[in-house]
Amino acid sequence: MVVLVEPAGPINVGSVARLCANFGVAELRLVQPRCDPYSDESRRMAVHGADLLEKAVIHDSLLSAISDCRRSVATCGRLDHGEIPLLPPETALRWLLSRDGTTTGPGLNAPVALVFGRENRGLSNGELRLCQRVLTLNSDASYPSLNLSHAVAVVLHELAHLRTSPWDAIEDSPDPAPAQQMSDFLDDATALLLEAGFLLDHTASARMAKVRDLLQRASTRSEEVALLRGMVRQLRWAIRAKRS
Repeated sequence: MVVLVEPAGPINVGSVARLCANFGVAELRLVQPRCDPYSDESRRMAVHGADLLEKAVIHDSLLSAISDCRRSVATCGRLDHGEIPLLPPETALRWLLSRDGTTTGPGLNAPVALVFGRENRGLSNGELRLCQRVLTLNSDASYPSLNLSHAVAVVLHELAHLRTSPWDAIEDSPDPAPAQQMSDFLDDATALLLEAGFLLDHTASARMAKVRDLLQRASTRSEEVALLRGMVRQLRWAIRAKRS
């Protein structure tokens, strides 16, 4: 699926719906659109993607939009992305298409997401960190940001090309923990570390962003995050029991 965060232009939204139809993407999700995504302008640009546009679901947050996804890749055209690693399209998209060779059950049918940011400023670093991988296009460093619909076209073209590759050319890899599960764990860990005095209010966000980066690089799995969250909860119980 394609996820657009706060798109401001109805022409861009309609164009992206058309691109989804062009490249066989079955779903479009919108996070707090800053325009009417179902306007006449959008419909005119969507052409044969009009049905997909009509079915586009609007979400209140990026976390909500990708909460059911087993993998997500964000796009970044900004120079000020801090320490977040940026991958070339082929590397990030091969990972998006790869399968969890050990997974059985409903996770196999969970969607994967390509996330695109605002026309004027892209995705924030916090939003980039919600996704497990971040790609950047090979645009010129002096002006790396592309028009939203152009960026979607380039990425979907690359994805379509990789889909035609033999599956044995795309290695299996374990699915990481879902974004919602990871965020819930980090919220718990932050609260504990603040309570224990390891974190301070004014530095907690930056320090926990580094922890998220570490866990994302490690492709931490759902059961591993559950183990870590269990440890956090037990430590909180132990601290409070000792104080009482």
